[in-house]
Amino acid sequence: MLARLQATSHWDVLVIGGGATGLGVALEAAARGFKVALVEAGDFACGTSSRSTKLVHGGVRYLAQGRIGLVREALQARAQLVASAPHLAQPLAFVMPSYRMGQRWWMGLGLKIYDALAGTRGLGRTEILSKEQTQLRLTGVNPQGLRGGVQYWDAQFDDARYALSMARTAFAHGAALFNYCRVIELLQDQGRVCGARVLDQETQQTFAVHARCVINATGVWVDDIRAMESGLAQRPKMLAPSQGVHLVVDRRFLPGQRALLVPNTADGRVLFAIPWLGAIVLGTTDTPRQDTPTEPAPYPEEIDFILREAGRFLASAPTRADIRSMWVGLRPLVQIDSGDTSANVTTATSQLSREHTIVVSRAGLLSVTGGKWTTYQHMALDVLRACVQHRLLPRSALRARAQSRLWGAPAFASASLTEVSRLASYGDEAALVQALPDADRMLTSEFSVAMVRFAVRYEFARTIEDVLARRYRLLFLDAHLAAQLARPVAEILREELGAGFDVQQAVQRFHLLCLRYQGGVERHR
Repeated sequence: MLARLQATSHWDVLVIGGGATGLGVALEAAARGFKVALVEAGDFACGTSSRSTKLVHGGVRYLAQGRIGLVREALQARAQLVASAPHLAQPLAFVMPSYRMGQRWWMGLGLKIYDALAGTRGLGRTEILSKEQTQLRLTGVNPQGLRGGVQYWDAQFDDARYALSMARTAFAHGAALFNYCRVIELLQDQGRVCGARVLDQETQQTFAVHARCVINATGVWVDDIRAMESGLAQRPKMLAPSQGVHLVVDRRFLPGQRALLVPNTADGRVLFAIPWLGAIVLGTTDTPRQDTPTEPAPYPEEIDFILREAGRFLASAPTRADIRSMWVGLRPLVQIDSGDTSANVTTATSQLSREHTIVVSRAGLLSVTGGKWTTYQHMALDVLRACVQHRLLPRSALRARAQSRLWGAPAFASASLTEVSRLASYGDEAALVQALPDADRMLTSEFSVAMVRFAVRYEFARTIEDVLARRYRLLFLDAHLAAQLARPVAEILREELGAGFDVQQAVQRFHLLCLRYQGGVERHR
């Protein structure tokens, strides 16, 4: 791909950012026959797109706001995301316990409307539960004062592996994708953005990538790229980010195959307890930030909030000592300034676009941010519409294409995402993994040496973190165990990547990262 990047004088589309939105744009553009290059400063999905609450949802909370059309379209997007990769995105039952008289009936009414809006794309039927039924469905729920509950259906997924599958599908359509390639300058010709200068952070080489359409899909870092336009460093910012914290505890706190959802905690937030890959994910928070670090840490009060609220609704209250890993995702919350005359704000026809924003600068840089994982494809299609509207791409960008499963997706899932399964996440490529050297040499009961080799050879992995955080999700599940595997994984990476791979430096860097996932916290400023 590097050779192709240097040999290609002009691209149709250059996407900056390898998260859900950027990969979605690259996939949709490449599938329509355009020459697409994508560059990502870190690893694919290393930011917000791998740090979600692992939910694919239609937006239950929008019902209370009366945004029926928005919910209906989000539910359609949910069904499509699940169908595209059933091994990586699956239906999940949620139980909402009720501790107040009559609460379960009005919750149940709203969720039955949710079912009706999903229509034939629904994932399951809402049920109003008695106290006894709630305890049977949600083993581990706090029984004190419990009056009943409601069970409804949404979906969960493995966000990072889903993103990798998107990247590999775009690659199969001819896109060239590069992780660890940072944009250091926007190229301009007669006042128009016409590409970018890119630094390959492994070789320290720079490349000029020329394209007729440059798309800034860098999530919470979207303003950093916008500031690279000549004379526009002081333009109003698009974003006011916030962070969401997630804590991982042992499965014993919520045994079974169903998730717990509390729609109103003590301060009005939503609390989740979700079975995911053999553990329980607790979250989340919504705390404003003024900065956008690449590796944000939770504030102490955020950890306290999640543990305190989880203790109210679980029979056994988790403590700090029970936390196996913690991670923080930064949300790109849009705050477009109406006085920003340096750009045209594109309003898409879809109601779904109210959740994301597309801005095309006077120089032709298209920036997209906001939205959520569930609606990544709608965002990508809206980006292509904006490209056509501003004459950055021809109308062929809008032609319909047949929907298909992502790379490696089987027709049906072979295992549940609530449990760890050695090969299920590889879908139709499980046999290929097993055919690689050392398939029977295990690093843990579910993680083999062959999986590390597969990550390098087929999934763009370059570092220990790439392997243990996103190709195999161990850092997100058990940071202590991930630290123990750093050196053996590094030794395999050196075999795959060559003698230039510095094992000692890589291990030290990953150990520092593990400390953050084990409890490195920031003081609230």
